Amino acid sequence: MDSPRVLLVIPPLTQLNTPYPSTAYLTGFLESHGVHAEQADIGIEMVLRLFSPDGLRSVFSRLHAHATTLPKEAIKMMRAERAYVQMIGPVVSFLQGRTPEAAARLIEPGVLPQGPRFRGRKTFARSVSVDDRAKQWATFFLEDLADLVQATITPHFALSRYAEHIARSASSFDQITKALTAPPSLIDQWLLEAFWAHFDRFNPSLVGLSIPFPGNLYGGFLIGKAIKQRYPELPVAIGGGYVNTELRRVADPRVFDYVDFITLDNGERPLLSLVEYLSGSRSRESLCRTLYREKDRVAYADNPLSSDFAMHDIGCPTYRGLALDRYLTILDSTNPMHRLWSEGHWNKLTVAHGCYWKQCTFCDVGLTYISRYEMTPTDRLVQQIDQLITETSRTGFHFVDEAAPPAALKALALALLERRIKITWWGNIRFETAFSPDLCRLLAASGCIAVTAGLEAASDRLLSRMKKGITVDQTALVAAAFKDAGVLIHAYLMYGCPSETIQETVDSLERVRQLVAADLIQSAFWHRFTVTAHSPVGLNPTAHGVRILGPEFQGFAENDLLHVDHRAQTPDWIGEGLRRSLLNFIERRGLDLDVRVWFDEQIPRPTVPSTWLRHLLKSRTFEDRSDGERRCIWLGGSVTCESRGNRSRLIHADAEKEHVFILPESQTKWLEQLIVASTPRSSPHEYPHLQQARSRFPGTVSDFNAFLKTSSWRKIRSAGLVLV
Repeated sequence: MDSPRVLLVIPPLTQLNTPYPSTAYLTGFLESHGVHAEQADIGIEMVLRLFSPDGLRSVFSRLHAHATTLPKEAIKMMRAERAYVQMIGPVVSFLQGRTPEAAARLIEPGVLPQGPRFRGRKTFARSVSVDDRAKQWATFFLEDLADLVQATITPHFALSRYAEHIARSASSFDQITKALTAPPSLIDQWLLEAFWAHFDRFNPSLVGLSIPFPGNLYGGFLIGKAIKQRYPELPVAIGGGYVNTELRRVADPRVFDYVDFITLDNGERPLLSLVEYLSGSRSRESLCRTLYREKDRVAYADNPLSSDFAMHDIGCPTYRGLALDRYLTILDSTNPMHRLWSEGHWNKLTVAHGCYWKQCTFCDVGLTYISRYEMTPTDRLVQQIDQLITETSRTGFHFVDEAAPPAALKALALALLERRIKITWWGNIRFETAFSPDLCRLLAASGCIAVTAGLEAASDRLLSRMKKGITVDQTALVAAAFKDAGVLIHAYLMYGCPSETIQETVDSLERVRQLVAADLIQSAFWHRFTVTAHSPVGLNPTAHGVRILGPEFQGFAENDLLHVDHRAQTPDWIGEGLRRSLLNFIERRGLDLDVRVWFDEQIPRPTVPSTWLRHLLKSRTFEDRSDGERRCIWLGGSVTCESRGNRSRLIHADAEKEHVFILPESQTKWLEQLIVASTPRSSPHEYPHLQQARSRFPGTVSDFNAFLKTSSWRKIRSAGLVLV
């Protein structure tokens, strides 16, 4: 039998600015093993079909047929139909980056029809550029249209998800089948037309549907249903983040009316095993982590001899087949950190698989995407970076780790500097003390512009209970180190944790306010704590003081669990106050107000001193010790030496200013040699330890220790010498 032709599909809908990386990873992997694979992002195609003159005409045509029953806002937008149809092309072209010169026109009064999304959002700070104003107005324009479609055509549609409500807490498959048996909406039809165009062109013998989020489930099963109606024998497989966490216990055989296989965890080995099975070289019983139907019951196969591929064996992601220039920038905030998620394309790579900490009680630490920890070899990672730059002509990278380890990031940064590879990158970390001011400077020099990290509850008691392994003070100091290096930070936050009191929530908000006000955190988001089935809390709720209320598992999804906390309660208005506060904070509003103003109900005064952060930052010390094991890295450029009698001048110029160090001639020569030895270069070498530098210093150990306390040494450190 010929090797299967695999079509990997991202069903609607994830993000509009860049493809979700799952199919890019798997396509690259399959190609590296000689399997013919192609990929398609149906979400962006469906959205572009809607946001076109013909698409909007179809929408408005349907609205005219039901004009008497439409909401008032919809009727107002119908009156502006001509303007919407006329401007949709220019707006989409601008948001695709094709016509940047259109920015000034798009913000002229009367050019864009302005619906509900524009209310109260028509003014900008003077610092906001014309380009950003136009991007935000163009985004409001599309959001108004998306709201119109959701309110009148189908409740499933939104710009970053599709029918998400159907997949949330879907313990029974009944609600999925009910949705799938309903007549297809106009948007459903466009979704399927986009899929069939790829299918008919490629003629696959296996279709793989990537379902990373609840908002992809309905679209995935809709495609599966369509395939089974037209080609009942053609195999369909699903996998991805949602599948790995929610569908591990699928027991309802009806699921397999729409798909043939459900693969779990890392997709490389299960997918290749499927290819081998369909090629006749593997039995169905020896598949890897795969669910299927056998005689009207759900069966599971997991060949213990089929181990996962190591990080250096999974190939390189590829975006071949995905038209990157068709994706849209959606700018709902001009916050520089917040916009990274929705603006521009980012090549996706992984520094390390899994989490090196894997202890947090709220996290799925037992599942393989967290528990199997393995670093990507640095040389392999750099090779992937080179390959993606060549393929995409894009130098922006998002490292999609659960938590990128400091040691791996240090190695990557040095490799990028040594090879003179200039990229811009960001990724997820833990607030580890290993992220010293010097390491943060090194990462910034290699192209790091931002990091995201979980602070969770800004309370040491709660952090200890959830085994987070950090403290609030530690987080603030790490954030300060990144800020000094010019790196932005987004913090993930939780409220309503087991035993959390309202007082602790208020205190957490006060600490967050101080962090944002000091510009140590540029963006953040509060999530309500949820017990998940595979977390330590979900597996042993009694030990964490909670009782699970349901939902009862009925054969389909199982992850988010309802719970009651016997020791504390978190009313809904708490979440609304937290949400409202951060929406203002990230726009730099209300940072000098008492945090209690954001809540509709009376809450206690914060017990955190208003000077907490200021005093903490004042206590920082940066003393260098000569007995340290840290290595010297020079981040500055070349230096020149000028002798003047028994004293010399060492001159270094960077982009901002010229640095001049006047030292005794012997110390100048020592420093010049240290800088040369510490400069990243492609030839194999070892960076000197500070101890080694001490052994070559022209003087005694006491002289060297005294030198480390001089203003000359501080200037050298400031100019570009880091110790990591």
